[in-house]
Amino acid sequence: MQATEPAPNHRILRLPQVIAKVGLRRDSIYRLAREDRFPKPIKLSENASGWLESEIDAYIESKTAERDSASTAQASPAKK
Repeated sequence: MQATEPAPNHRILRLPQVIAKVGLRRDSIYRLAREDRFPKPIKLSENASGWLESEIDAYIESKTAERDSASTAQASPAKK
């Protein structure tokens, strides 16, 4: 029997959940999404949108990696 990858998290988060999870305001979330710097929402119905939790988690992980690589670069002094 072949091992399979776990299914991606297809849970959909609504805007209040996304705001709580990432700590950004509504306007910032939509502005960053327009600038392709944040996951785009999925249209659920005429009046409802949501975000895939897996994409929000990936965004948070990328921001953490960005912070860690910046702090590592600053921590190692340049040799002369």
